[in-house]
Amino acid sequence: MNTLYSPSALKAELNAKGWRLTPQREVILKIFQELPQGNHLSAEDLHEQLVGLEQDISLSTVYRTLKLLARMGILRQLELAEGHKHYELNQPYPNHHHHLVCVKCNKTIEFKSSSILQVGSKQAQEYGYKLLDCQLTIHAICPECQRSLLPGW
Repeated sequence: MNTLYSPSALKAELNAKGWRLTPQREVILKIFQELPQGNHLSAEDLHEQLVGLEQDISLSTVYRTLKLLARMGILRQLELAEGHKHYELNQPYPNHHHHLVCVKCNKTIEFKSSSILQVGSKQAQEYGYKLLDCQLTIHAICPECQRSLLPGW
């Protein structure tokens, strides 16, 4: 379990911004903390898990909570497939990673690159920003899908 964001740390950060740690926000954070590395959840996937855990949290609350946790830098919002946002815990270096996504079958590979993170950090500092996330998503066609396409791809 990732303890980077404990309930008490999240509560303090939310309180500092005038928000509070609701039971719904705490349950959602826990699900992401227990998510196996390499897994990403859409709002709908998360809502399904909550229903399976008999948590009475509406889909609209899930969307609002995901948006808030992403804006705070606790979650990363990923656009892995066209029009489908997914989320994962925002991991600091050395667990920080990027994504290579096949545009045909949506197969996703995670990879690490410290140079991408260094460039993002340098740019943020140059303009006085606090870096919350730096991600690169490469959209490509995987070898299997290339073989199924016309010659020349």
